[in-house]
Amino acid sequence: MKIIYLVITMACFAQINLFAQEPSDTVQSNIQLSLLVKNDGTEYIGEIISDDGREVLIMTKELGKIYIQKSDIKSITRIEDVKDIVYGEYRIAGPFTTRYSFTTNALPIQKGENYALINLYGPEVHFAVSEQLSLGVMTTWAVSPLIVAGKYTFSKDTTRNFNVSIGSLIGTTGYLNQFRGYGGLHFMNFTSGSRSKNITFSAGYAHLMAGFEGYKPSEGITFSDSRYQVGELTTRPTVHGPIVSIAGIAKVGAKASFVFDSMLGVFSQNSWNTRTTAITESYYDYDLNQYVDGWYQHETTYYTSRTTALFIMPGMRFQKTDKKAFQVSLAGVSVFEWVDAFGGANSYSFPMPMLMWFFKF
Repeated sequence: MKIIYLVITMACFAQINLFAQEPSDTVQSNIQLSLLVKNDGTEYIGEIISDDGREVLIMTKELGKIYIQKSDIKSITRIEDVKDIVYGEYRIAGPFTTRYSFTTNALPIQKGENYALINLYGPEVHFAVSEQLSLGVMTTWAVSPLIVAGKYTFSKDTTRNFNVSIGSLIGTTGYLNQFRGYGGLHFMNFTSGSRSKNITFSAGYAHLMAGFEGYKPSEGITFSDSRYQVGELTTRPTVHGPIVSIAGIAKVGAKASFVFDSMLGVFSQNSWNTRTTAITESYYDYDLNQYVDGWYQHETTYYTSRTTALFIMPGMRFQKTDKKAFQVSLAGVSVFEWVDAFGGANSYSFPMPMLMWFFKF
């Protein structure tokens, strides 16, 4: 209950911050604005009045008319939505706004806005196949495991304030376990808000067959030289269970955003435990000068182990250009384990910091 209460509290906190009133500049809708960036990094937002090939005349709100030499201009970007102008600066959206930390939202990656991501644990790459479908590949620096990601957004309208998508992560443990392990996460996203300010509720189901093998002890009475009876070599059962998530992003400045991500998963796994008692112990007979086997009773108890895991990941994203961004998240993980067969419980927590670099290509 404490875990569920914490998730609800964080969700309310995120929602209050994400949908608080955001300051914006009032601009006449019939004026076409552009962002002009000089070679030294100075930015101007305004209406371009003239361009004779040598210099550009731009009408700004703060400074009025300004003449700028074309040789001093690094780039000129047409501003499609005046809502992206906040605190007198242009807020860039781009493909990074489809991603939080671990989770994604229902907004599609637009054509030509593919991105790569590098973090402390490994690289990723995600690209748009169409206006609604995107694919990606994720791995670690050891190139194992390998995961293929896919997401489909149901609407082509990128200006909608509510979007729905479905997606899957399908992977293999790779060469580290001779490709015996596999798993997946299949989910649905519900996103409310724009690219620069939104909140997402997600729900899905995960399953993992790690592929590790072990000996399942034999049951019944055996005659052997040891109380430890080796049984059948078998693969450990699948771990599976539902996952829910609340995540969001909100601009706190023209080049900075607050990012919140979380996941709550409840997983179960069928397993077994064998108790062995001696009917007749093995012993060494000095008269016969040999070892005499004993009789042992093996009783196997089947049970279901359950694990609840909670990830909470608040962070900040800094994006100075439309091609690069940096994000830092101070993440924490809490795990609670419970085993039916023994009635025992175990809980522990540990930090999981995230440093992420985004690159548009």
